[in-house]
Amino acid sequence: MKIVIIGSVAAGTSVAAKARRNTEEAEIVVYDQDKDISYSICGIPYHIGEEVEELDKLTPRNAAWFKKRYNVDIFTEHRVTAIHPETQTLEVENLQTKEKKTESYDELVLATGAKPIVPEVFKAQQANRNLFHVRTIQDAAAIHSFIEKEKPQQATIIGAGFIGLEMAEQLVHKGIEVTIIQRDNQVMKQMDADMAYRVQKELEKNHVKLQLNTTITKVTEKAGYITELATNQEQPIKSDLVILAAGVTPNTSLIQSTTIQLGKSGAIKVNKKMQTTVPHIYAVGDVAESYSVITDKPIYRPLGSTANKMGRIAGDIITGGTLEHRGILGTGIVRVFDLAVAYTGLTEKEAKLEGLETAILYNIKPDHADYLGGKELTIKALADKSSGRILGAQIIGEQGVDKRIDVIATAISFGAVAEDLFHLDLAYAPPFATTKDPVLYTGMALDNAISNGTPLMTPAELIERQASGEQLQIIDTRSKKQYEISCVKGAIHIPLAEIRDRVAELDKNVTTITYCNKGVTGNAAQNILLNEGFKEVYNLSGGNKNYQIIAQMLASN
Repeated sequence: MKIVIIGSVAAGTSVAAKARRNTEEAEIVVYDQDKDISYSICGIPYHIGEEVEELDKLTPRNAAWFKKRYNVDIFTEHRVTAIHPETQTLEVENLQTKEKKTESYDELVLATGAKPIVPEVFKAQQANRNLFHVRTIQDAAAIHSFIEKEKPQQATIIGAGFIGLEMAEQLVHKGIEVTIIQRDNQVMKQMDADMAYRVQKELEKNHVKLQLNTTITKVTEKAGYITELATNQEQPIKSDLVILAAGVTPNTSLIQSTTIQLGKSGAIKVNKKMQTTVPHIYAVGDVAESYSVITDKPIYRPLGSTANKMGRIAGDIITGGTLEHRGILGTGIVRVFDLAVAYTGLTEKEAKLEGLETAILYNIKPDHADYLGGKELTIKALADKSSGRILGAQIIGEQGVDKRIDVIATAISFGAVAEDLFHLDLAYAPPFATTKDPVLYTGMALDNAISNGTPLMTPAELIERQASGEQLQIIDTRSKKQYEISCVKGAIHIPLAEIRDRVAELDKNVTTITYCNKGVTGNAAQNILLNEGFKEVYNLSGGNKNYQIIAQMLASN
């Protein structure tokens, strides 16, 4: 059996390694048009900022290493120009010698990855000396060299996704003034706007200029260098360095002359065995479509972790194994200066599009004991009101974010309901967690909201209901000093210690919202009022602290 793989980064090399582990009988050949194999795209920004001093650390393996270890022939700088499924052959061009040949296969794996999205205005600007993608090791070397030689003072980044934010952080560390251009109305489109806004404030705190709802309309250049960018906001931006980080799209150009089908996401349609719609052809990694663990619908989330997993599955299936792809949640994490920003599963917006009625909790807690340096986490978690199933979470904080997002992602993968989170036996000691870990509290509070008659109200919903003129009774249960510093619009002040004695001041038939600073005391007041016979009482999720952030965001839009 002859296995041919097109592409040699995360997915392609995983196919080869797993196939070889399963059998010594197969001939395995890999073609890649790039010079490097099995490299870390995600590590490129950290080389630019010199957290990774040597570029070679991002390319730990080469073709000779693979040949020696796995007996796999990898041909770099070889472009596959055509696929002929009817004859099971390929056309291959050696990019160094221009020699062309026909290659046969028994099983073919497409691991061609993704290609950068290039905004229309830049498509004629690819030759500029200060315009760069962040996609390959060659890109990394070119950007690093440019910064060292040209000493740019002002950089413009097009796009506010993972790579854009990572590059912003690293360029700021290099002493370069950074402007981010984002065509949408928020950074990080993978998150809800109210959580993304917290990331925006962190960028601004670190002197990154952010222009939302903005596109580049004109590029001015001189002597091969971009010097200025005009925008739809009529705010020209002078720039010495321009980074294109507007996202990626599946690199499917090679299959256009075949009958291989694309999925709804625009990536190659595959089944759980990574098989395409054409026999003997598989697709893995950033060129292939995945599906959601929660909705079972197709989704596209190009990440190295998913690519490795898909590659291993394909390599196993081709050589007689039984592995199957179980779908993904789209879990991701990124560092933005002092914050870790993570998400998994559905956002509030996505849940609404699915027609799901959700309970939404904002949980603001330290990641471990504050007397040992614990730092505040903000968790936004969603659960289905009808089933209690956890649907998704977004977490932002200085530390402990990775642990919590992974616990919640694991729980969602196994179909956990809110109550299940509370019952998890998580590790506890003051340097690592609080006695009621943020994950446990998230489960407890969501379960209370769904099952125990103590519903939550988000700040956005409260503001919307107030704007509609609905009669509401809003009670601030904090100290007088806290109330006077800032409070929810229209709130009256009744401290928790006084609320039992002042029940007669309130109308039991009017919808009531209680709140404190972060949520716990508000919940205690909510329970008192419900026990006193109040008809409908909500606890403001995340308390006044969360309300003030979201109110500020809504006012700025």
